[in-house]
Amino acid sequence: MRVSLDWLREFVPYEGEPQALGDRLTMLGLELDGIEDPFESVKDLVVGHVVERSPHPEADKLSVCRVDVGDEVLDIVCGAPNVAAGQKVPVAKVGVTMPDGLKIKKAKLRGVKSNGMICSERELGFSDDHEGIWVLDDVLVPGARLVDALNLERVVFDFDITPNRADCLSILGFARETALAFDLPLTLPALDLKEAGGNAADEVRIVIDDPELCPLYNARVIRGVKTRKGPDWMRFRLLALGQRPISNIVDCTNYIMFELGQPLHAFDFDRIEGATIRVAPASDGMRFTTLDGHERTLTAADLLIWDGAKPVALAGVMGGLNSEMGGDSANVLLEAAIFRPGTIRKTARRLALPSDASYRFERGVDQVMNRFCLDRAAQLMAETSGGTVVAGVASAEPRPWRDRVHTYRHERCMRLLGLDLEPAFAKKVFVLEGCGVDDSDPANWTVSSPSHRLDLEREVDLYEEVGRVYGLDRIPAVLPRVAKSLDGTVTAETEYGFIGRIKTWGAGVGLNEAINYSFVGADDLDRLGLPAGGRVFIANPLSEDQSVMRTDLAPGLLNTLKHNLAKGNTHIRVFEVAKRFVADAQSDTETSERSGLGLLLYGPRHAAEWPWLGGDVDYLDLKGHVEHLVENHLKLAAPECVLAGEHPFLNPCVDVRVGGQSVGVMGRVRESMADFYHARKEVWLAELDLDGLRQLVAANKVGFAPLPVFPPSRRDVTVIGPATLKAQAIRDVIAGAGVDILESVELVAEFVPEGQEEEREERNLSFRLTYRHPARTLKDTQVDKEHARVLEALTASLPVRF
Repeated sequence: MRVSLDWLREFVPYEGEPQALGDRLTMLGLELDGIEDPFESVKDLVVGHVVERSPHPEADKLSVCRVDVGDEVLDIVCGAPNVAAGQKVPVAKVGVTMPDGLKIKKAKLRGVKSNGMICSERELGFSDDHEGIWVLDDVLVPGARLVDALNLERVVFDFDITPNRADCLSILGFARETALAFDLPLTLPALDLKEAGGNAADEVRIVIDDPELCPLYNARVIRGVKTRKGPDWMRFRLLALGQRPISNIVDCTNYIMFELGQPLHAFDFDRIEGATIRVAPASDGMRFTTLDGHERTLTAADLLIWDGAKPVALAGVMGGLNSEMGGDSANVLLEAAIFRPGTIRKTARRLALPSDASYRFERGVDQVMNRFCLDRAAQLMAETSGGTVVAGVASAEPRPWRDRVHTYRHERCMRLLGLDLEPAFAKKVFVLEGCGVDDSDPANWTVSSPSHRLDLEREVDLYEEVGRVYGLDRIPAVLPRVAKSLDGTVTAETEYGFIGRIKTWGAGVGLNEAINYSFVGADDLDRLGLPAGGRVFIANPLSEDQSVMRTDLAPGLLNTLKHNLAKGNTHIRVFEVAKRFVADAQSDTETSERSGLGLLLYGPRHAAEWPWLGGDVDYLDLKGHVEHLVENHLKLAAPECVLAGEHPFLNPCVDVRVGGQSVGVMGRVRESMADFYHARKEVWLAELDLDGLRQLVAANKVGFAPLPVFPPSRRDVTVIGPATLKAQAIRDVIAGAGVDILESVELVAEFVPEGQEEEREERNLSFRLTYRHPARTLKDTQVDKEHARVLEALTASLPVRF
């Protein structure tokens, strides 16, 4: 819905900024899409005075005009036949861009210089008239901007209207909302209808077959009209709202529709047979030609306006070609009706015939306001056409409007909204919206909703109005009470809940869960070199292969590997969450149980379906999983990986530490042991202590930091140093260089110079350094300076070069 600010100010004395109005109405539920100047394309044109007009010496159809544009007199060649001395005309000076994109330049037409252009209405987009130039009112001042001289609308809002707010499909509707928002008085247009003799009720008969389809039909008769171009002020307003002016008669109906929200239709009264208007459905298969010249096939669900012999309009959608106002029409039958919204909506959709009228009828029109709209339209039509309005109204209202009455309970409203407002606020809202309020019973008010607010159907709708006017954006955000069982709260803190998190992580990173027996054979433990002390033997084992409670997860995972290899599966990614059992004389069961997580990776890095081979898994794959679990999933500090000493079945073996505490080991299974399980490639295995990790998680305090808003600046550096120099040592020196804007350091590549593959005397390590300032965008000079400090720190502390 487009809304003109100047037009709106005729209803309410709003003097604030347009944007402030748009923002406030948006918070009332009328979303602002934008604010525009509808006549932006003609803002640079000026009013010109044709001082002199003479024939072109070389062309019969051209004229040479001297035009006063205020600060100068221009020579302009014009081809319009109606140009004459003494006229006030719109002028586009050199440098002006026309609405169609044409830029006016100095030109020479048939040997005569032309310094501008005198424009027609069609060239400016004001009408389709191209018979000649646009002759303006003689009182206009030369040199004045055209938009100012014609008082054109300069500020037009574009709002999105929700389907329930049919009352806001007019300037009046927005005026009501503006008055409500800013506590301003609302003034309706003055009605000064002058009626002639006679009685319209005697001249035309109104018949409504089904009151459900048409509860009200009013009509007036205007005689002696002259169909011509509408007055400029009306045409300009319609243009500002995107409506094409047609004629004074049609423009009046459109003007009232946009101003007051009531669609109207003007019939040529002389083409209405039998002086009768009948509202009745069509019949299946009936064909009817609408104003656009298209013949439509109707059904019994479509509603028609009939005269005494034939259909003359598709009710609420479009008039008929057989009753159209023409240039020689002298008498008008002006219709103002109310139709059943569902009927209009179905017809418009089925026929793909949307119109501004049907758009309003589909959502509902104010029945009580109908008579006022009809009278105002008749007044404007008489004033613009020279006609006279026949006294009285031909009317049929089989279903008069009845106010809808609701109960309002203020206390309940406040509970639902989460507010604590005085009852006086709610009453003021209802009164300003036009509701009737009876608050004699403080606990249960009686509120009647006005005819223009068809969306106020229930008590809860009144609650919404209170919250809407108060400001839904001002209602404090308070989390509702959530009833949660104690079982759920406890479960989240137990070992069971923590293990569930670990299993969720394992499945999420693409690992398959292995579930093995808790008991193994003594040979399995011996084969991996695990100590004999602390083993818990089963009194009555099922077999020799299941005689001992496992003290480690590795035997079960390696048996899983063996089983999968026997089945032909060489791409193995498994994890297991299980208990480990160690004899403990201090325990009531003489056995202590600790939860552990085992990871085993074997075979190609990617599955067979993956188009890139990528080699086999290695230490970095295993290390990546461990780091992801600890750092990303459990939100602990990044684990420290330290090369450990001798280990029973891992070589090399890396100790995983978090906060200085060992939480497990990882490494490659010894080749001799892997052979027993039929492994032909490297087997990478990790075991983590879940009990220790759970304690760290419980003690960990997660911190939050705002996301960076300024762009980073990155520098890559390749450090050349001894092959024995650890990458971590380089990272430590970089981090300790004291550069505040250094955000991160990443190792991105390793390169061993050609010829040193065997000796590996030196290697090249490429790092990516990311710099970022939390409060501003960094300049290259600042980053270069800090980067140089990092490089100096490296050469001063380590035997490296670049």
